[in-house]
This record gives sequence, structure tokens and C-alpha cells, in this order.
Amino acid sequence: MKSTDKSIPLVLGSASSRRSKVLSTLGCTFEICPVEAEEIRNPADPVHTVVTNAAAKYNVCRTRRPDAAIIAADTLVWFEGRLIGKPVDIKEAAAFLRAFSGRAQVVYTGLAMGLPGDEPDLRVEATSVRFKPLTETTIQTYLEQTRPFDRAGAYDIDENGELLIAGTSGSYTNVMGLPEAPVRDWLAANGFI
Repeated sequence: MKSTDKSIPLVLGSASSRRSKVLSTLGCTFEICPVEAEEIRNPADPVHTVVTNAAAKYNVCRTRRPDAAIIAADTLVWFEGRLIGKPVDIKEAAAFLRAFSGRAQVVYTGLAMGLPGDEPDLRVEATSVRFKPLTETTIQTYLEQTRPFDRAGAYDIDENGELLIAGTSGSYTNVMGLPEAPVRDWLAANGFI
């Protein structure tokens, strides 16, 4: 990869406050470009799903911002052979959490990162998340304290996650939606940090 000209803006192709929070901790200046893209869902291949979706978001963002370095991501929960996205309502959010109780899942995030004129660098990160046994009271308390609707699996590890999560194996920030290590490596390789 080449080093960037400092005049190239960095754009995060996401409206996620959690992704912005992770990117902010890396000490770089960036703009937000919320994107809607056609997404696929293939429960037999979660890696292909998140990488394809991240690339689709990247391409939408690239069309809008041909001048920018872009980071786009897609995060899904893979649980017992099913892909779990964002809940449609509070009833589905509670059902997700009931199903996760006392069990493990894998959170996959696909990344698409690229400079103007280059093909995107596609990567994927996986983190195992173990849930505590959850009572109905805990589930209701969590859902009252945390907005579950824009979060894959209806939970946010960084906001009241201690109510639900027993532990993780892998990147904590991946569960937030933007794995810090590969993003930091790409930013450093391209002169942004």
C-alpha cells in the first residue's frame, strides 16, 4: 500500500455511533457517510455475507466520495447456524436475547477499506461471545436501558453489556462493529495515524 497525501479525507461509511467511537479512539479525523446498500444473507457462509455487504456499502460510499479514503463495515451475529441481524421490534429483540441465554455465538465483521482509485482491502474478523444465563427480569432491564434496534443481535457489548455477556474470545471492538486492530493497521500503513 502507498502512503496517502494528507489532503485525502477519511470517510467512515456508516452512521453507527459505536463504529465512530472506535475510529475516534485511533486518533484520526474522519467524516461520516451513512450508506444504505443491498445486503445478502447466507447463513451457510457468514464470512462471505459480511465481506460482500461491507464491499457493497464501500461501493455506495465510493460513488458519493470518489476523493476519499473509505472504511465500510458490516456486522452480523452467527448463532446456531443462523445469521442474526438487527431486530425489527422489541418482541424480536427479547426473543434474540432469550435464545442467546447461556450460549455462545460468533460475531463477524467484514471490512472494506480503500484509497481513491484502488480496489478495497477486504478483511473479516470473528469474535466468540458467551452469554450469561439470562432471566426475564435481566432481559427486560437490558431492553429498557439500551436501544436494541440498530444493533445486530439486539445488544451492545459497550452499553450495559455486563448485564448479558459472560466473556469474549477475540476482539472486543469487533463486537462493537469495527475491529480496531485491522483498521489501525490499515490506517497506519496509509499514513492516517
